[in-house]
Amino acid sequence: MASLMSFVSLLSTAVIADDLFQDAGSWLQVVGEGSLKMIDPGLEKGRLWLEGQSRFDDDWGHWYQGMVRAAVGYSLSDRATIWAGYTWLPTQNVGHPYVAQQDAWPAFRYILPTSVGTVTFRTMIETNFLPGNGNDVRVRPRQMLRFMHPLESEPRLSLITWDEVFVRANTTPAGGQAGFDQNRAFAGLGWTFNKSFRAEAGYLNQYLDDATHANNTMHHLIMGSLYINF
Repeated sequence: MASLMSFVSLLSTAVIADDLFQDAGSWLQVVGEGSLKMIDPGLEKGRLWLEGQSRFDDDWGHWYQGMVRAAVGYSLSDRATIWAGYTWLPTQNVGHPYVAQQDAWPAFRYILPTSVGTVTFRTMIETNFLPGNGNDVRVRPRQMLRFMHPLESEPRLSLITWDEVFVRANTTPAGGQAGFDQNRAFAGLGWTFNKSFRAEAGYLNQYLDDATHANNTMHHLIMGSLYINF
C-alpha cells in the first residue's frame, strides 16, 4: 500500500507547474451493470450499464457537475465486452454559465483474472457534442487500466488502483487544441458485501490541461462508489 501511495504522489507532483491551480472536492457515483436475460433468456449475452455521478469542487463548497451514463453491450466472452453508450454531463462551473454536454461512444472492456488480482482494460472513444459553438464536435479517446487485489486475510477487502488518460484527437473552438486532455489516478479500498454489491472509496487525482495547454488544474478528490450487479 505504501508503494501504491508513493506512485500516486509521484504521478501528482511530476506534472505540477508554477501556474497550476489546485483545489479539493469529491466525486460520488453509483454504477449498475447486468445481463439483459432479465428481459429475455435469449438476450443472455446482452449487457446493460447504468451510471450516475455527482461532483463537488471549490474545497467541497460547490456542486459543479453531474453525469448520467447509459449503454448496452454484448459479451464476446466471459472476459471481453463491447459497448455503445450515451453520456449527459450537466456542468455549472464557478463564474461560468450552465452548460450540458452530450457524448456518444463505443467502448471495449477486457477483464483479466490473475493469481494476484484482477486487471481491467477499458478503451472508450467519446464523441463530445460541445455546447455554445454550433456544431462543435470533439473526438476524445480515453484509456483506463485498473487493478484490484483482494487481501488474503480478508478477501472481501481489496486494494484498488487505476489510471485513465484522455486525449483530444482533434482541435475544436470549445474543446481546445488537440493533444493531452487530462489524467485521472485513483488509489483506495473496496469492500464486497456479496455478489450484487461492492463499495469503494479512496483518493482521486485529476490533472487537467486547458484549451491551449498553457494553464493546468489539479483536483484532489475523495471518491466514493457503489457498484451493483444484477
